[in-house]
Amino acid sequence: MPSAVTPQRRSREISSDDEDIESSVAAASSATKKIRVNLNGDAAPASSALLLSNAYEPVADEPLQEEVLRSRQTKAKHQPGSIVRVKLANFVTYTSVEFLPGPSLNMVIGPNGTGKSTLVCAICLGLGWGPQHLGRAKDVSEFVKHGEQEANIEIELAGDPQRHRRNPVIKCNIKRENNKSTFSIDGKPSNKKAVIELCKSFTIQIDNLCQFLPQDKVVEFAAMTPVELLRSTQRAVAPQEMLDMHDELKEHRKQQKEIEAKVQSDQGALENLENWQRTHADDVQRMREREVVKQRVRYLETARPFPKYREARDAHTIAKKRKKQASDELEALKREVEPSLEAVNAKQAYQQQVETATSARRKAVHDAEKAADSIDRKLKTLHDRKGELEAEVEAEKNGGKDNRKEVARLEQNITRLKKQIEEQPPEFEISGYNERIREKQRAMDDASRRVQDLKRKQEDLGHRGRDKNQRIQQARQDLANLESQAGQQEAKLKSSSIDTFRAWEWIKQHQDEFEQHVYGPPIVECSVTDLRYVDQIETLFQRGQLLTITCQTKNDFKKLGNILHDQMHLAEINMQHMSGTLDNFPPPVNRDQLGQFGLTGWALDYISGPEPVMAMLCASVRLNSTGMGDRDTSAEHFDLLQNGPIENWVTKRSIYKITRRREYGPSAMSTNVRDVRKAQLWTNQPVDMTAKRDLQENIEGWTSELVDFKREMDEAQEEIEKIRATIRDNHEEVKTLQAEKAWKQKTLADIRALPVKLSQQEERLAAAQQSIAAMRQRLQSIASKQDDLTHERAQAAIDYSLAVESLQTRHAELYEAEIALIEAKSDLAYLIEKNTSVKDLLQTKQEEVNECVAQVRHYSDVAKGIFAEIRQIMTGWSEETRIFVEELPQNQTSEELEAEIESERARLDLTHEGNDRGVIQQFEAREQKIQKLRENLEGLREELTEAEERITGVRDRWEPELDRLVGMISRSFGENMKEIGCAGEVGVAKEEDFEDWSIKILVKFRESEPLTPLDSHRQSGGERAVSTIFYLMSLQSLTRSPFRVVDEINQGMDPRNERLVHRRMVGIACGSDSLSSSSSLDQEQQPLNNNNNNNNDNNNNSTSFDSVTVNGDVLENNNGVAKAAAPVGGSQYFLITPKLLPSLTYARGMRVLCIASGEHMPEKADKVDFGRCVDLARGLRGATTVAVR
Repeated sequence: MPSAVTPQRRSREISSDDEDIESSVAAASSATKKIRVNLNGDAAPASSALLLSNAYEPVADEPLQEEVLRSRQTKAKHQPGSIVRVKLANFVTYTSVEFLPGPSLNMVIGPNGTGKSTLVCAICLGLGWGPQHLGRAKDVSEFVKHGEQEANIEIELAGDPQRHRRNPVIKCNIKRENNKSTFSIDGKPSNKKAVIELCKSFTIQIDNLCQFLPQDKVVEFAAMTPVELLRSTQRAVAPQEMLDMHDELKEHRKQQKEIEAKVQSDQGALENLENWQRTHADDVQRMREREVVKQRVRYLETARPFPKYREARDAHTIAKKRKKQASDELEALKREVEPSLEAVNAKQAYQQQVETATSARRKAVHDAEKAADSIDRKLKTLHDRKGELEAEVEAEKNGGKDNRKEVARLEQNITRLKKQIEEQPPEFEISGYNERIREKQRAMDDASRRVQDLKRKQEDLGHRGRDKNQRIQQARQDLANLESQAGQQEAKLKSSSIDTFRAWEWIKQHQDEFEQHVYGPPIVECSVTDLRYVDQIETLFQRGQLLTITCQTKNDFKKLGNILHDQMHLAEINMQHMSGTLDNFPPPVNRDQLGQFGLTGWALDYISGPEPVMAMLCASVRLNSTGMGDRDTSAEHFDLLQNGPIENWVTKRSIYKITRRREYGPSAMSTNVRDVRKAQLWTNQPVDMTAKRDLQENIEGWTSELVDFKREMDEAQEEIEKIRATIRDNHEEVKTLQAEKAWKQKTLADIRALPVKLSQQEERLAAAQQSIAAMRQRLQSIASKQDDLTHERAQAAIDYSLAVESLQTRHAELYEAEIALIEAKSDLAYLIEKNTSVKDLLQTKQEEVNECVAQVRHYSDVAKGIFAEIRQIMTGWSEETRIFVEELPQNQTSEELEAEIESERARLDLTHEGNDRGVIQQFEAREQKIQKLRENLEGLREELTEAEERITGVRDRWEPELDRLVGMISRSFGENMKEIGCAGEVGVAKEEDFEDWSIKILVKFRESEPLTPLDSHRQSGGERAVSTIFYLMSLQSLTRSPFRVVDEINQGMDPRNERLVHRRMVGIACGSDSLSSSSSLDQEQQPLNNNNNNNNDNNNNSTSFDSVTVNGDVLENNNGVAKAAAPVGGSQYFLITPKLLPSLTYARGMRVLCIASGEHMPEKADKVDFGRCVDLARGLRGATTVAVR
């Protein structure tokens, strides 16, 4: 890939007494960029006086007016912190490049897209700032060149002799993979923070738009508010102390406002509270008297548990006495009835013993029943086993019958086979049959091969015939096409793109497979209606647009793309999907208005075709908005078109295209002009008679060959039919011989297999006899099992008889125990009935005792509960409550206490309650708030006084310095505006809040109007651009930053203002004493005079100041020592622009960095000598260039 490096300059004679412009050329490579047609970056002819010569001075001392460019040097040195060198690798568009900027004004020029703004991006990122200050990309990885994994930036800054032995070199490596940047300083690894600290030590301010204005931040700078402009201006020209004081004033004012708001709020609250207190004082007094009664009621309610506890305690004592008396009476009654109860108890014990014995005997009966049931189940099982054995005997007997029958059958078969073996087999010769069959098959194979040969011959003749037929049809079609316009256009399509022609042929044959009609390329679908404009119309199109196939639906677009690319493998195919109509593409003006622009119509009016194709062309070629004219554009019409809505128009010999850049205002535009070429496609040409004769001769020859092919195919078919008949006869004979052979073979095989069959029958007979013997053995085994089963059944019957007998005995014993139990229950019931009255008396007395016990427990629980309540109440008692309760009568009952409570409540009812029960608490709380507010107000007033003193102290130091700086800027700005015949001044708009202080720029561009604020409503885009650049230039001599960058700020200016601004910028950046002009200009465009005998601009600007710090030094006014602290021209300056007007003003110390880029750049930049290229260009044009002195 071509690399981009700075080419070495040719060896030139250097004169130390002749100083002039310095420049370097950066050659960049990009495979996607187009070569430029001239040195101005547009298609217009280049001016012969344009200085892109890389700081070489032309001297006409060689033949053919070839100019020798002599290098000039300057004595100016780089200020500390300015950029000495920038080296890039794989950064954005650059593969490798090195920039060597000068110490003062550096003009970076080159066509759009060559990488001018890339230098700005490299400065920003390489010095540690982020991409947010560029407004282009979000991540740093996006600045790595496409196809590469990392980019490198190397920036060499001019060192401070007091701090650095050599220039600091900062390197930045950007990784695409992790989106990270790594830094090093002087070859030692570092970090981003350290790099930024180093830059700040040089007062480099990349984040200040007044010092660093990238292309994509121009709009942001234009939208900067006056408040923001003031801060950026202070950062640019004032020491950090000024910014700190401004921030301190903002903070003090903010605190002052907060204190004032608090004072106002607290004062209002205090007045409201005091008014409320005065209004409600009487009500509060009444409420306090009522509160005394309410407090007595609360005390009485608190004393309620005490009389209740005394009453519960007395009731508990009485209940305990009653309980003791009832218990004594119960014990006496029990002793009296004890003999009668003992007899009942003895009978109850006897009954329990009988019940126990009955339960045991009932269990014994249950166990005997279980034993008998178990033996019974065993008998049933044995009986079932007996049936199974009998069934087995029956099955064996039946099987024996079948075996005996099989033995008899096998014996008969053996006898028959023996007789057959004794007979002789018939004679049979198989080889004779095989030979006859093979002869017939060989004949059939030969005949089949002959048929296949004939068929292949027929297929070959068919293919050749079809091919000839297709050629005839195609030739006839080509012959017809030669005589038709459509055919001629398709022939041109075929010659232009064979892939597109094949695609169009396929589409015509398969139109029914698409949702809607698919249209071919405009070459075949469209035609020019007025041949006078055929050259202009065809020049509007690129080759790919003329070959574009139009689909009306997305599905058709996708389907056709898959077929043409994936199936047919066609490479050169252009397709577009167009679902709109021509109604979607209205012209920018009515046709009636075209005459005032010198145009006769729109390009759409002179070409016809299907509406979808025309709509596609309107979208891609803009036929609906491209004007057509039959004569060249006059200067008057060009001005109208340049400022009108029409951006494209075509004349008889040229095509014009206007490009506007809206971010720079309505005046920022460029015009591209190219020549009309001769039409090649939409033209009428006579029929090619030679091609016609060739086609006719081919048709006749191919028709004759088709007749011969038909005759040969018919002869082959007759021979095939004869051979097939012979094959059928031989096939029948083979079938007859094979059938006879098979019958004889089967008979012989059966006779030879008789011994084997005999052996098999004998084996089966022996097996059947063995089966009968095994059956007899199984019957004997079953009989033995039957005998054992009979013995087992007999033993089980005996066991069952014994179990039944034992069960009967257990039942008898159970019946005896149950009778005894019935007798015991009867005796017990008699005794119990006899002693019923005694038991009732004991039960009644026991219930009386239980009732007394319950009463004792109840009164005890009540007393305990009340006591617990009293203890809980006393826990929270106040001293007043305790004294009140102790003074109550000790013999007071709860009824008396309740009566006293009701009496006090009645007194409350006679007292008016008021609107709010919490009036007293609120009144007292407000009293506390009033006291607190008074204390707070006193403190706030003291804080407010202190804040005002702090503001006054800081403002007295900051405001005069700010006025002095802004005054200097205003005088410089006024001088700049005066140089172009206008007026302007800069001031500070001072508001109450320091946050609202702002820069106020007033300008006047016409003599009749007053000074007006600079904004987007009063001035044009060009006027705002001029004012902006002059404001930035006014900061140049005061700047604290070692370099400043402005990217394409001149795009919104007209040529006059651009010349004036450029001249003024050169004067300020390079010093007015070094200005010179490259050519004669009008009076308003003359460069600044050297005025060596007068004070230069810097001295004039500094005489009205008391003192101001500039680049670390101090300028004194006329009352002090008059010395210029900064070098002539201020700090380093970068001006980025895509184009330059001819005959601009240049000065000593300027450096022009020309960026050349394109796909034809050599791999090694030293192979290109741009100075020599300029020499040759000037020599060929015969132009003379005024040397820059």
